[in-house]
Amino acid sequence: MDPVQQAPLSDWLERRLGVPLVAQAAVGGGCIHQAWCLDLADGRRLFAKTNRLAELPLLRAEADGLAALSALSGDLVIPQPLACEALGDRALLLMEWLPLAGAACGSGGGLGSGPGVVVSLPGSSGPANPMTPAQAWSRFGAALADLHRRSLASSDGRFGWQQDNFIGSGPQANGWLASWGQFFAERRLAPQLLLAARAGRPLRQAEALLARLPAWLDQHGAGPCLVHGDLWAGNGGLLVDGRGAIFDPAVYRGDREVDLAMARLFGGFPASFFAGYEGRWPLPPGHGRRLEIYNLYHLLNHANLFGGGYWRQAQAGIDALVG
Repeated sequence: MDPVQQAPLSDWLERRLGVPLVAQAAVGGGCIHQAWCLDLADGRRLFAKTNRLAELPLLRAEADGLAALSALSGDLVIPQPLACEALGDRALLLMEWLPLAGAACGSGGGLGSGPGVVVSLPGSSGPANPMTPAQAWSRFGAALADLHRRSLASSDGRFGWQQDNFIGSGPQANGWLASWGQFFAERRLAPQLLLAARAGRPLRQAEALLARLPAWLDQHGAGPCLVHGDLWAGNGGLLVDGRGAIFDPAVYRGDREVDLAMARLFGGFPASFFAGYEGRWPLPPGHGRRLEIYNLYHLLNHANLFGGGYWRQAQAGIDALVG
């Protein structure tokens, strides 16, 4: 797709921020939007996503999620959304730049420090106070646990979100329900299973799974934490100073285990990340079984979006859970 032209973007930035654009470069930013590194005349560097104007709702939902997470971020770094609006015939989301370790781009770029790399503790002056990658990932996991716990304190007891949003480019239904099991069955798995059936790919034992889910998922006392909702290894990582960062969310209030489950999918986060989380806020018994339920949602979403082997994985997951 055509990029946002530098001259109109520079004029827009100068009107909004009072600073002109001096350089614009394309960077890695995922498969949905175009991503840009923007250098301003005052030395600041920003990150932008652009797409067709019709995709503005996706960017607005992302900005909403970033703002909600930022309010509870603590030691986690979450890029602040600075603007989200139409620019001519393009949709644009502007946010802070994230200097990810081992990457030459901002949010949406590469992850983590390589083996043996030493990063500095936040607030330190450099290698006099070193931290190994394992230590940094452990602190990242603990910081996510802290965010989940802080969010629970501000909950009204209901699961969901005030508006529908997106999981990748797919629609994600929300609203509010008192039962976590009912919410996950009706607002997460059921819409994906319906999309599959409408596409001519009905999955065996889907109705049996949906009937059993509420009772299964209401047994462990899940609380309505604010969750990232799409926390695979491409949507989080370490910054050059060793802090953990998360971005590209699909937020809602749900069982905190959904974030820990997806963090093991599609490559996964390092073991030290999970150890850090468990050390701060241990998961209740049975989370390994629930992990398969929660990740079924993402397998179904990928099957509906991309097809291929995701159909087989989703069916195998349903068979195992019902069987």
